[in-house]
Amino acid sequence: MINFHIDRSSSVPAYAQLVRQVREGLRIGTLRPGDQLPTVRSVVTACTVNPTTVLKAYRELELSGLVEARQGAGTFVSGTLGHADPHALARLRSGLARWLDQARDAGLEDEDVQALLASVLVEHPARRTQAGGDQPQGRPAPGAASRRKEGVA
Repeated sequence: MINFHIDRSSSVPAYAQLVRQVREGLRIGTLRPGDQLPTVRSVVTACTVNPTTVLKAYRELELSGLVEARQGAGTFVSGTLGHADPHALARLRSGLARWLDQARDAGLEDEDVQALLASVLVEHPARRTQAGGDQPQGRPAPGAASRRKEGVA
């Protein structure tokens, strides 16, 4: 079961933080279809938030097809996000934890780490293949610009 936490210093609303945590859990495999989310009451108690905040988060997740509320039983994960291999995720997570230790040893704080990660994500966009090719989307194949200039597609 997921353990929610709210960062009170964040500019992100509490309900959006809850939604993000469920989405992240689905992406990294810590939440799977059939898993039960904590009750509204337990989230209210653990995170000291208003019940309306939790209900708003759960409703947004429900509208996006990721969870379903079952009358009298609770809220359950019903959708998925991401399809990464769990073993690959575990390896990457372990490597990332080692990297984070190095970053902290170098004096980086959480905001520094987040800024560094964000900059790398921008500089190295997702590598998705185009239909029939193996070039990342958003980047032309080598020589494509010169072929366009010559009128060759």
